[in-house]
Amino acid sequence: MALTQMAEPAGIINKYGPKDDRAFRQIVAGAAPEIRELAHAVRSLVYDVLPQTVEVVWPKQGSVGWGTGPKKFSEQFAYLMPFKRHVRLGFYYGGELPDPAGLLPTAGGRQASGRLAMRSMKLTTLEQVRQPALRALLHDAVLHKVPTPSSKN
Repeated sequence: MALTQMAEPAGIINKYGPKDDRAFRQIVAGAAPEIRELAHAVRSLVYDVLPQTVEVVWPKQGSVGWGTGPKKFSEQFAYLMPFKRHVRLGFYYGGELPDPAGLLPTAGGRQASGRLAMRSMKLTTLEQVRQPALRALLHDAVLHKVPTPSSKN
């Protein structure tokens, strides 16, 4: 009888909240110091907007997702990907969110099912992360088409 190894899960679920950034640090480890700082600022903002955020790090994709649960397209509201000179902050339902400041492009990707109106923005400075319009966008994303957050954290 042959033993079958189980595949490792694709995402690493952070069960301890903002104080546990080990997996997150792995995603940004190869980035320049200013990009790591930018990514950590976005992460802090997400946890400030929703303290009980469920964070899932996707090492193979080089991304992190945030939501009210670990399921990428049904429980997560935002994701981040670090790049050489910026970070990309995306919203699974970004095309449906109120965006009076025009932070998000008006056109963007759709999943094969056609259910998600994904939008993402490029962030290059801490000032962009600190703008009230981004906080408002994250707040609206938390309330849009994702389950109510758990109060377990």
